[in-house]
Amino acid sequence: MARNKLEDHPTVVQARRRDRTAARPAEPLDASWLRQLCLDAGADDVGFVEIDRPDIADQREDLSAALPGVRTLISFVTRMNRENIRTPARSVANLEFHHTGDHTNEIGRHVVGELEAMGVRAINPAMGFPMEMDKFPRKAWVVSHKPVAVAAGLGKMGIHRNVIHPKFGNFILLGTILIDAEVSEYTRPIEYNPCLECKLCVTACPTGAIASDGHFNFSACYTHNYREFMGGFGDWAEQVAESRDAHDYRARVSDSESASMWQSLSFGANYKAAYCMSVCPAGEDVIGPWLDDRKAHLTQVVRPLMDKEETVYVVPGSDAEQHVADRFPNKRTKHVAMSLRANSIDGLVEGLPLIFQREQAKDMSATYHFTFTGDESRQITVTIRDRELDVADGHHGEPDLRITADTRTWLRFLSKPSLLAWALVRRQIKLQGPPRLLRDFGRCFPS
Repeated sequence: MARNKLEDHPTVVQARRRDRTAARPAEPLDASWLRQLCLDAGADDVGFVEIDRPDIADQREDLSAALPGVRTLISFVTRMNRENIRTPARSVANLEFHHTGDHTNEIGRHVVGELEAMGVRAINPAMGFPMEMDKFPRKAWVVSHKPVAVAAGLGKMGIHRNVIHPKFGNFILLGTILIDAEVSEYTRPIEYNPCLECKLCVTACPTGAIASDGHFNFSACYTHNYREFMGGFGDWAEQVAESRDAHDYRARVSDSESASMWQSLSFGANYKAAYCMSVCPAGEDVIGPWLDDRKAHLTQVVRPLMDKEETVYVVPGSDAEQHVADRFPNKRTKHVAMSLRANSIDGLVEGLPLIFQREQAKDMSATYHFTFTGDESRQITVTIRDRELDVADGHHGEPDLRITADTRTWLRFLSKPSLLAWALVRRQIKLQGPPRLLRDFGRCFPS
């Protein structure tokens, strides 16, 4: 469009008449005013983190890609109703999660609208779902809310990996708003951890994902609690695809499971447990009844969740499967496939610590040198010793087993172990060392 025609366009004429310089407030934005804006929108607490804070350095690149020029993160919490989360009736708990989640997203959207009207660029990534699923199963979220909330002084991570707010406890959901302006005052992390280390979350977790020594088995939690999210849905879809007919499908998937999946597809994905959050007594507003009568808390809150008859979804041969058998006679297990499947070698390396089963490795002491060729070339060293896993780039030390594998073949082998013999014959996977060590390796990463 020629310049003279552009200047005559009605929209351009109106824009030229308007004093746009007066629209955007002076910087830095007043922290008290911005906090009140968020509280008036419905937030229960608010904090501010500058983009160059070391605490969130690992997120800076992604945040800058989401909002070029981002300079401040507004972190806020919304409080949930405790008894709704604590009840064994998970329909009630999930309704609370969904409603508070929607409320959290609406708060973010409202604040962004107010700021945008003033000329401040801002976005509010989703509280939970949806996410950038084209990136799944790697990092599919725009912002990791928990580290931002901790940096903003809205709580600390408890042993159960939930943020515990000093007042509201862990009965909160988190939101983050990205803005392209500085704020007059930034908040700092609180000086103590509200976590009481009471280990009730360890006691109540049906999968044993939370260990008393602080270890967290991510895949155990993910496989069960998130059964109707992301990867768990994929496993169910494969059950549908592999079923010969309706009778075969019903032999694989119970009527209640089918109905539950439909409910999640229709009304929002439901958590299977979240018992770690349910039983937590931390937080100034929460701790009173527990201090007054710990036995009553155990009887009224913890025991009903432990005694509940339910299905716990586990990967065959996993630590979670053994934990349910040892601790929960009223619960039954159902075998499902590992849904944290890598589709690249980079994803594999990132994912190994997440799916490592340390109890399966209790008698192991071995070093593995992997050399991947083909679509992706990479060398890594994996050491398993004393129930601990170490993954390092490059080859280090003297290995007990050397594995050279074509990338595509190895990724296919991970999802279908029966391919190993075929791959060995075709020399697409080559071993130097005792083959039993590959079997031992697989035991630590069941599929």
